[in-house]
Amino acid sequence: MTTTATGAAQAPSPRPRRSRHPVDEVLPAPKLFVYGFQHVLAFYAGAVIVPILLASAIDLSTQELIHLINADLFTCGIASIIQSVGFWKIGVRLPLLQGVTFTAVSPMIAIGLAAGGGTEGLLVIYGAVIVAGLFTFFVAPYFSRLIRFFPPVVTGSVITIIGIALLPVAAADAVGGAGPTLDPTSGRNMAYALGTLALIVVIQRVFKGFMATVAVLVGLVAGTLVAWLLGDAHFSDVSTSGWFGVTTPFYFGWPKFSVAAIISMVVVMLITAVETTGDVFATGEIVEKRIEREDIARALRADGLATTIGGVFNSFPYTCFAENVGLVRLTRVKSRYVVAMAGAIMIVIGLIPKAGALVAGIPHAVLGGAALAMFATVAVVGFQTLSRVDFHDHRNVVIVGTSVGLAMYVTAQPDVAKAVPDWAQIILGSGITLGSITAIVLNIVFHHVGSRRGPAVAGTPGSLIRLSEVNEMTREQFVDTFGSLFQGPTWVVERAYDQRPFADTKDLRQAFQEALFSATTEEQLALIDSYPDLGAESVAGGDEGEDSLRDQASLGLTRLDEKDHVELAELTRQYRERFGFALVTCVRDRDSYAQVLRHGWERLNNSPSQEHAAALVEISKIAAYRFDDLVADANPIHSARTPIVDVDQMA
Repeated sequence: MTTTATGAAQAPSPRPRRSRHPVDEVLPAPKLFVYGFQHVLAFYAGAVIVPILLASAIDLSTQELIHLINADLFTCGIASIIQSVGFWKIGVRLPLLQGVTFTAVSPMIAIGLAAGGGTEGLLVIYGAVIVAGLFTFFVAPYFSRLIRFFPPVVTGSVITIIGIALLPVAAADAVGGAGPTLDPTSGRNMAYALGTLALIVVIQRVFKGFMATVAVLVGLVAGTLVAWLLGDAHFSDVSTSGWFGVTTPFYFGWPKFSVAAIISMVVVMLITAVETTGDVFATGEIVEKRIEREDIARALRADGLATTIGGVFNSFPYTCFAENVGLVRLTRVKSRYVVAMAGAIMIVIGLIPKAGALVAGIPHAVLGGAALAMFATVAVVGFQTLSRVDFHDHRNVVIVGTSVGLAMYVTAQPDVAKAVPDWAQIILGSGITLGSITAIVLNIVFHHVGSRRGPAVAGTPGSLIRLSEVNEMTREQFVDTFGSLFQGPTWVVERAYDQRPFADTKDLRQAFQEALFSATTEEQLALIDSYPDLGAESVAGGDEGEDSLRDQASLGLTRLDEKDHVELAELTRQYRERFGFALVTCVRDRDSYAQVLRHGWERLNNSPSQEHAAALVEISKIAAYRFDDLVADANPIHSARTPIVDVDQMA
């Protein structure tokens, strides 16, 4: 928008926007099927490995294993539809495919063996799974309140850890998979894996449009066909498998409930909730959709409901599958209905053993080659998230370095978990679990416990600037260093310069405050109106500068869906019509987009004079956060997180 000299607003010409977010786009049926089947192929190996490991450990028969695999696929399909399509307050409505969590493998084996193994052990496992699922469902809204403990330094670390920790799984598949087929010295395995990977890369480079989006599917099919022609892909199980098989509730008998088993599974689900949160944030980054507290609650409710259904239908705890997060990033197909189609296909496969046997014929090495690309792209999403983190603040370096380091420690040396008691193996048995918990805890320790005593030496991101150097700056150097604290005109910074020398950092902050609030009304109005509208496309495009982009991106205002964008645009329009200047809000001082919106509508009831003062307070708070962005972690002088202005004193 533009403003006249008298402060009157002129409405901008509306820019065309998509009528629907890509996440909600319903693709034509043929594309839905092809993209959905691609997800199923990428997911299949990870889906069936948990039943295989469990059956082997607690001594189940081959027929019982087959039933577990069919039940797993059937329930995976139901869970994926719940998560992607959603209903009521259940399901995050993102392209997130659900699968059995690997975190539960070791605890379930321990529970099953403690109950005597076999089907008796299964019944105790299912009792614990059902209760843990219900617990997750009801605790979801409370867990989601912890979203403030998941800033980019945490979510970026978790997403990076997920991607890197999954790469050894892909590498194991690439050399033949677990068990007797594993052969790192096999030239054929290497050829299948690298050939599949190379074909995916070539398709991504040469083709555009539909072919580029099905690169993984083409790679898997082509790799399997070559392996079959060379005699390394076998489909003999297809002829011996049945055409139809229904998984019935409580097939193995009524579940049994053990307090110890339930507690163990509840701990698993709490850890899984952290992983799910990371996957939701990762997918939100990929599809450019803002993630809020309620999104996390809906995702966790879906996890809880799917886990309960899994216990009833002879399956196990469910979570969002990071493997398919990488596929969404690689293909750039963002529609959640693709995952819903994948869920429908899995339900069919779960009911038709022949279909499952056909998919199971894909050689491990071919799957491994595709997985190398998909899992690495998850790590890339983590890198992108971490790019928004200020690594000049050494606290963030410690958080990322320690969490990734510990995750790789137990990933590279999984046997270290045996050095701790059984209860602790739940944490040390998974690099994703250990790394995620470490990132969360360290973020709390460094940024929330005693957070008002942060680093206090002023500086630009490129070089440290001590307070003595600030006092020796020329006017031009001072404006160049601190000019980004305020949008538009630099007179605030120039007048703050006149108050040198500064005794400490607090004195420097107060100089900006004094200059801001002592200006003329005309100067203040011009400054207020230099701030861009909330959710403006010019901010998302970077036209308003890096600082505005960072401010508004903190709550996802740069990637709103159609409904939220229209709502926010209407608020800013009404505000400008009433007061004659832009609605300025310190986004980073709010907990959610909903709070930003609610705060804005409430301010419409204020008088023009009160809003003039409120806008200046918001500007001072924005400057405070931007000042913190300039703070370097060296020679602390004073509290660098003390706001420039005390809002209570201004009220």
